[in-house]
Amino acid sequence: MNEQVKEEIDQELLEYLSGFVTENKMSLFNKILPYRTRHLTVVMENIYQSQNASAVIRTCECLGIQDVHVIEVFNKYKLNKGVARGAGKWVDLHRHHNTRETMQLLKQQGYTLVATSPGESSIDLYDLPLDNKIGLLFGTELTGLSEEALEEADLTIKIPMFGFTESYNLSVSASICLSHMIRQLHTSDIPWQLSAEERKELQMDWVKKVIRRADKLETEYYIKKRAGLI
Repeated sequence: MNEQVKEEIDQELLEYLSGFVTENKMSLFNKILPYRTRHLTVVMENIYQSQNASAVIRTCECLGIQDVHVIEVFNKYKLNKGVARGAGKWVDLHRHHNTRETMQLLKQQGYTLVATSPGESSIDLYDLPLDNKIGLLFGTELTGLSEEALEEADLTIKIPMFGFTESYNLSVSASICLSHMIRQLHTSDIPWQLSAEERKELQMDWVKKVIRRADKLETEYYIKKRAGLI
């Protein structure tokens, strides 16, 4: 099928399905979509406590970060719905089972991998350049990132601290890093937004999530389309 024709059909399908979504919900989608980004992504490796990882996912959703990656070599992650508060519905959660392969995949997608580590050789969070896409790595609460993850990381950063405690917990670390990075992006000339095609695909995904029997409605659309009824 010609790409232009396919794009037109997809747009018509989106408009058709959107007719089954409330005006308030569509208005909310249109308000939120411009702030969605894949310029930043988060990678969590072998997280033991699901509530901490779920809190990170909630933070990502609140800040507009669309993709979250979870590496489950030893620990399988289960979304804590009470903590995530529905955030899991609106972000794309990618599950992986091999750390090095995940790191290589993200690098192929153009991400600079940044590990969080309080070590002396780490650069300050506030000095991290954001010109390139960033994959922010977080490790288990007990032992931190694996050796494989640290070897694959392009940079390590540390969050400034002024107290006796050695580190922040996982969800607080993510919140500090991501809120700073998002603020920097929003006030920069860096092209951090989704492309027009990505926004359309994401809106289609959201629309299908909020209407009942979306698959049936899509089938009905194509039947009506072939019959010349729409």
